[in-house]
Amino acid sequence: MNTQARRARFEELAVLLMEPLRRFLARRTDPDTAQDVLSETLLVCWRRLDEVPEDRLPWAYGVARHCLANAERARRRQGRLAARILALDPPAAAVAEPVELPDEHLHIALGRLGTLDAEIVRLWAWEDLGPAQIAAALELTPNAVSIRLHRARGKLRAELRKLGAGAGHDVPEEGRRP
Repeated sequence: MNTQARRARFEELAVLLMEPLRRFLARRTDPDTAQDVLSETLLVCWRRLDEVPEDRLPWAYGVARHCLANAERARRRQGRLAARILALDPPAAAVAEPVELPDEHLHIALGRLGTLDAEIVRLWAWEDLGPAQIAAALELTPNAVSIRLHRARGKLRAELRKLGAGAGHDVPEEGRRP
């Protein structure tokens, strides 16, 4: 494929992926990291343009997950380094800013799920992917995703109840009214 055709194919792909990837990353990290990871994800898409499958979005979510994991590892390494520096030469005063979450109960409940289960629920609920697409993004089998999704939804529902939050469209089993 010549350079012009490759560029045109990538630009077409980038237009299709940009906004879904931006939303995907915005739900998982801070805005600055999301922008950096989006750029890294598009760079990987450019480099692996010939490997992009027909169902592009789940594949791109998988790439973004890997790029985000790399960014989080780098952030942890930087945090450990900063902690070592602070231990050797602490600043005169430090002020911590509180972090607000849009739906605290949901984030707490998701945090109580296993990492993979929480990601499966996010891909299903927030990215509107089906089990086959989630399987492509996470490099699992569709059957494994279906089973994990079913179990994870039940666990999430239970965790939300423990926190005193409604679990979406829950309807009481007993005492239903017509």
